[in-house]
Amino acid sequence: MGKIGLVSAKYIVHAQIIVEGVVERPDIVGAIFGQTEGLLGSDLELRELQRNGKIGRIEINVETKDGKTSGEIVIPSSLDKTETALIAAILETIEKIGPCTAKVSSKGIEDVRTTKRDQIVERAKELLKDLTYNVLPDSLEMTEKVADSVRLMEIVSYGKDKLAAGPMIKDSDEIIVVEGRADVINLLKNGIKNCIAMNGTSVPTTIKELCKIKTVTAFVDGDRGGDLIIKDLISNTEVDFIAKALDGKEVEEITKKEINKALRSKISVEQVKLDLNKKRTPVRTQSVRKTDSRVSDSRPRPAPVRRPIQPRVRKIRMSKKEGEKYKEMLDELVGTRGAYILDKELNILGKVPTSELSTTLRNLGSGIHAIVFDGTLDMDVLKIAERVKVKYIVAMDSKVNPKMSKLDIITKANFA
Repeated sequence: MGKIGLVSAKYIVHAQIIVEGVVERPDIVGAIFGQTEGLLGSDLELRELQRNGKIGRIEINVETKDGKTSGEIVIPSSLDKTETALIAAILETIEKIGPCTAKVSSKGIEDVRTTKRDQIVERAKELLKDLTYNVLPDSLEMTEKVADSVRLMEIVSYGKDKLAAGPMIKDSDEIIVVEGRADVINLLKNGIKNCIAMNGTSVPTTIKELCKIKTVTAFVDGDRGGDLIIKDLISNTEVDFIAKALDGKEVEEITKKEINKALRSKISVEQVKLDLNKKRTPVRTQSVRKTDSRVSDSRPRPAPVRRPIQPRVRKIRMSKKEGEKYKEMLDELVGTRGAYILDKELNILGKVPTSELSTTLRNLGSGIHAIVFDGTLDMDVLKIAERVKVKYIVAMDSKVNPKMSKLDIITKANFA
């Protein structure tokens, strides 16, 4: 003699009961069995159905208030839907419970399997999402992770400035100075291990000391930023040779063949200085000739005083509302080491740790309007941001000269 519960039922009948008087649960159960007896024949007798496990335990949830009893009747059923509907309808024939007038209304039949199906579908979605994103990374991602880990194992931190460098930087008599960490990684991938990064546009003390004791080749990008770094190195260090990537290309993205070609085509720093002087010569020569034609004596003349040329600072164009939004987001990120990635409407596409910012930008590829992050902007992040056509980068601080970038760089100091 088995009984079924709510878990094993296919359907659940829900009915409302209102009694004009005070009754107890056993009174209601007794009325249900007694007043429905024989109405549907012996096959659908409620006592017999319960005894055979076709319907479950009848649940009665009632409360008494102001001399009236009201509540809900719940009957789980494993019958088919037609028979269950008959059970729901028969409940409405109950008119009295004890001496009190009663009214029962069937509110509906719940299909338990539909609810279970919805739960199954939602859970399947969660499991599939977890499988796709966490358990089964694609082959390209796996390849990149393995390659990056091998390259990163070879990178060392050199000098008091802790610059990214190859493992042969100490032992080699000749070294190659590049702009950023990504450039070092590309050279390591192509077998060049005597390289070191400047990590910015200003020349670190470590690089200056290396230039005094080693033969140094500066290997820069083939753009205006590379030209500015060459001038800075020539002015502040004893660099020996200059090599440039092809026009418009960066050291971090060129192939092994292009790297070897650029290094074979390196020129001495004396030649670079000569070329720079030739560019200035026409204006200076014309000035001297005009002076000589007007001066009759040979007395030495004082050298003209050169006034420093003030660099042009690109004006950042953005609305007041946009600027306030960036400031608000930057304040939110203080101390979190996190980064917001925004679209043109300044909606947050995602928030990632700053350590994963470069990888996330590569994966997204496009559609990024601005980046706001709690950290210092360096050349590696800048190059990736330029490649995916980001318009604004908002950071706590920056190691990059704003003149060297195609995009707008905003730091906390701009909001002061």
